[in-house]
Amino acid sequence: MRLHRNLTFAVIDSIRDIFNEGVYADKAVEKALKRDKRWGARDRKFVAETIYDIVRWNRLYAEIAEVKVPYDRDNIWRLFSVWCILRGIALPDWNQIGDVPERRIKGRFAELSKTRKFRESIPDWMDELCEKELGNEVWTKEIAALNEQAKVILRTNTLNISKELLQKKLRAENVITEFVPNHPDALVLPERANVFKTEAFHNGFFEVQDASSQLVAAYLDVKPGMKVVDTCAGAGGKTLHLSALMKNKGQVIAMDIYESKLRKLKVRAKRNKAHNIDLRVIDSTKPIKKLHGKADRVLIDAPCSGLGVIRRNPDSKWKLQPEFIDNIKKVQQDVLQQYSKMVKPGGKMVYATCSILPSENQDQVNNFLTSEAGKDFTFVKDKKVLAQISGFDGFYMALLEKKQA
Repeated sequence: MRLHRNLTFAVIDSIRDIFNEGVYADKAVEKALKRDKRWGARDRKFVAETIYDIVRWNRLYAEIAEVKVPYDRDNIWRLFSVWCILRGIALPDWNQIGDVPERRIKGRFAELSKTRKFRESIPDWMDELCEKELGNEVWTKEIAALNEQAKVILRTNTLNISKELLQKKLRAENVITEFVPNHPDALVLPERANVFKTEAFHNGFFEVQDASSQLVAAYLDVKPGMKVVDTCAGAGGKTLHLSALMKNKGQVIAMDIYESKLRKLKVRAKRNKAHNIDLRVIDSTKPIKKLHGKADRVLIDAPCSGLGVIRRNPDSKWKLQPEFIDNIKKVQQDVLQQYSKMVKPGGKMVYATCSILPSENQDQVNNFLTSEAGKDFTFVKDKKVLAQISGFDGFYMALLEKKQA
């Protein structure tokens, strides 16, 4: 493989933005790919995957290169040189690269790979916390799975098309997909492709959504004609799925504290032809109080550490802090306490996170059930999804039912 200067410079600049300026990796990649419209698919793939690779394995590479954040430009070139050597890519004779000790790099890699926190490239605190909560064996396997590149998964929008017909339409646009066992609406791409440019996407035939995430809406056991509330809707992946499961009948109330996210959902809903969605900003306690005891179903896709989706957001390993997890647990319990009041007697509620930590999952549900607000609920079932077993994102979901009055 021959390195091209303009592609490599795009990678170097993006690594600087991510680690020195706090830019999110997906935004940095998006910006990098706009640098030159003449780049073909192979060029774009090199830029995106190299950025994500260096972000994913940053601690390991930084230890080998003997550099620390914030990185100056020479530091980033040293990281890039380590990446090249470990992938067997010949280094060009460029001024920025200089002398690279190939044998020492390979020796340090072999030595550091014996220790999990270096091998899997994670902060000390994260390694200690996850081992404490999951146990050594489970965490060792889980973090290895979470460091694999995420697959592209599509969710068929069954309001507009069947999964089988969607697969045929995508094949006609040179996008090959496969069915995913035990995920009725899911298609997986064996090879990555820009699905957002397809006619099928613009016609609202699918959304990009991980297979584990697709389990959540179905777990809520919705039926056409119900009043359903998605309390932390965000940009609405699960809201749209709920609408499809309800066949556009009844009402899905999508709520969020961020109006900007709901605006994105409005655009997506229009493309999906999802007509039973109402958007409500949580700008005070009033929108919640108005729905007390009114909802057949309530989904709480709670804010969380995101430790189950590291493969999708590898920079979160470096941006996440232990204090954030302590604080988010308080938010999770508060959300459960307040939003559960919208469930009517006989109704059901799902509490879900994209975390693998029991303290954000089972413990939160147990704490809720022993509280004053939770005494009217009974635990029905829960599901823990680990990446090492499923091959998809780590997730948790619990179904609770409110007792009849």
